[in-house]
Amino acid sequence: MGFVNSKKYDGIQLYHKRNKDISYYIRYKNEYGKSVRIKVGDKSKGITEPFCKQKRDELINKLRLGEDLPIRQRKELIITLNDLSKLYFDDRDLELKQNKRQKSKYVLHLEIPFGTKNIKLLTKQDITSFRDGLVKLDKANNTINGIMILLNAIINYAIKEKGISIINPCFGVKKFKLDNERERFLNTDEIQILLEEIKDEPVLYIFIHLALNTGGRLETVLNIQKKNIDFMNNTVALIDFKNKTNYRGFISKSFMPYLKEKVRGLGINDYVVGGLANKYPTTSLQRKLKKILDINFNKGLDLKDAKNRVVIHTFRHTFASHLAINGTPIFTVQKLLNHSKIEMTLRYAKLMPDSGREFVDVLYI
Repeated sequence: MGFVNSKKYDGIQLYHKRNKDISYYIRYKNEYGKSVRIKVGDKSKGITEPFCKQKRDELINKLRLGEDLPIRQRKELIITLNDLSKLYFDDRDLELKQNKRQKSKYVLHLEIPFGTKNIKLLTKQDITSFRDGLVKLDKANNTINGIMILLNAIINYAIKEKGISIINPCFGVKKFKLDNERERFLNTDEIQILLEEIKDEPVLYIFIHLALNTGGRLETVLNIQKKNIDFMNNTVALIDFKNKTNYRGFISKSFMPYLKEKVRGLGINDYVVGGLANKYPTTSLQRKLKKILDINFNKGLDLKDAKNRVVIHTFRHTFASHLAINGTPIFTVQKLLNHSKIEMTLRYAKLMPDSGREFVDVLYI
């Protein structure tokens, strides 16, 4: 939540914190006509709106009389990137793994070069030079873009949500184009090799089958609970955490009997992958599968070869690719993948049997 103007006094603003406390601020224009906001303190420390009004009146009277202000008010407040990052991360749920990763990314890449610097003195050239320095360190384009996106998000959050008057130095700094669109998918023989490898690993066996049946992303599949499965119609309710939407997938008739038997003893709210009341740990599944996928499909491939390496997301690409190969209409593929835009699905059109080759072959005969 952003700043809220006091209903009783001009120039007093309130900020409601997540811990239910309230921070009080005063706003006024300094001797140069520049708007200044200063925090007075928190409600939990005894600060009140009338007290803030009193302090603001004192400051304004001193300005009118030309008297020296206290050091805290006389000097321009220096805002550092560390200040802005604290605002950004304090207002986010750091219990979420994604947010923890973002905090780690900030500490690893941004805190040392920019953390203590006055944000108002940072320029587009500073940011561009920083980005180019990451290139010299041989960071992948995707990694560099992720760091730049985080930096931009922190500063924009402070501007839009906290009312801090600064110009974002990231504006106009271009991100790198990525040439890592995954082309790799598993053919039917490779799928059988993989299933044979993990046939004695029930957690992996169920996960891979669900991924290949639904095309769901990693967290989508891990969050399937028994109550989400409709055994009468062979369907499953899915959550798209990327798009924040719900959609429906299907379970093949060949896999449904196995799945039905495996979940027979589970509670209605238990998770299908792992068979427990708590979701199976993401990192545990990633670690187990990575080893198997590397041994069977990634020998000799560079770690940065995102186009050709087989990873967990390859299951989603495999699902879509085989739908296309089998002649599934492109809009049906879009629906099954829960793509928000058809452009995201069109890359699979080249695999469809009605791509036009047969018409070209007989064009001039």
